[in-house]
Amino acid sequence: MENIKKNFGFGMMRLPMIGDEVDIEQTKKMVDAFLEAGFNYFDTAHGYISEKSEIAVRECLTSRYPRDKYILTNKLSDPYFETNEEIRPLIDRQLAACGVEYFDFLLMHAQNATNFEKYKQCKAYETGFELKKEGKVKHVGLSFHDSADVLDKILTEYPEIEVVQLQFNYLDYDDPNVQSKACYEVARKHNKPVIVMEPVKGGRLVNMPIQAKAVLEELNNGSVASYAVRYAASFDGIMMVLSGMSNMEQMLDNIESMRDFKPLNDTEYAAVGKVVDFLKNKNLIPCTSCEYCVDGCPMKIYIPKLFDLVNQRKLYENIDETKAAYEVVSKAPASACIKCGKCEHICPQKLPIRDLLVEVAKEFE
Repeated sequence: MENIKKNFGFGMMRLPMIGDEVDIEQTKKMVDAFLEAGFNYFDTAHGYISEKSEIAVRECLTSRYPRDKYILTNKLSDPYFETNEEIRPLIDRQLAACGVEYFDFLLMHAQNATNFEKYKQCKAYETGFELKKEGKVKHVGLSFHDSADVLDKILTEYPEIEVVQLQFNYLDYDDPNVQSKACYEVARKHNKPVIVMEPVKGGRLVNMPIQAKAVLEELNNGSVASYAVRYAASFDGIMMVLSGMSNMEQMLDNIESMRDFKPLNDTEYAAVGKVVDFLKNKNLIPCTSCEYCVDGCPMKIYIPKLFDLVNQRKLYENIDETKAAYEVVSKAPASACIKCGKCEHICPQKLPIRDLLVEVAKEFE
């Protein structure tokens, strides 16, 4: 871990797009700006952007820079293997897709009580540790979406785990469903460094109502997004804060706030607390737009966008605008849901998506 230069990483999950394809030229410029600013940590996964993220990593990063100039993290993801025998060929395909001979970090992806049993049965952790001995992986860790008790169980059963990636932001810190604070405390109890994902909660802590933004803008010490990123980085034991940036403006803003990182001060913490109170009173759907649910939906319902429209209506009371937008984006309406439950099985936030889609249909249809 000694080659990591700073505690801010480029999450290659929400890259700039041209239609359904990654905007390679803009992504190259973002990679260049990131490295030139002194940062070097990149994060991808096989399923990101419909399996296009790893290719973008190869085209924009690994084919253009020497291997010692960057740290690359990838993940072993649940949907892509069913037996132990399938794991090594999958990792080899991921290495080839990324254009590298080893990953600096391999994370067991999106661990929870259910899929952890599958990973155990398939001896996925054991295979990860073997890959480390062979040099195909330098460090083995996990990314996590479940209760603190489940995380404690995993770290107790596999003390060789070196790092834990958690959803961690000021809106989720005390959320009883996400349990950011409790999971962070478990990771620290086991002396595991923490990688933060979703510091701006899929954009929710940037695209806020004017009243909430004004609280932070009055501080006059950075962008709205910068307070969320700096909040996550202000805790002890945080090794890395990831941001999934989708344009150069976001990249430059994050570089500005993290190049010479300073923890939040008391005034800034108080302002963040006011924003949390405001947002929680709006009773928003806590979707982060990760889109894990989209690819698996047999009815092709664009679930995150529909939830976003519900939240917009709650925040801005723009009934006519959101109604018109719903008719445009809903290639399949919420009422098309057949209640198969695939979305809920894969949702990191554990949202009752089937019930929420019923509410969406009542709201817009």
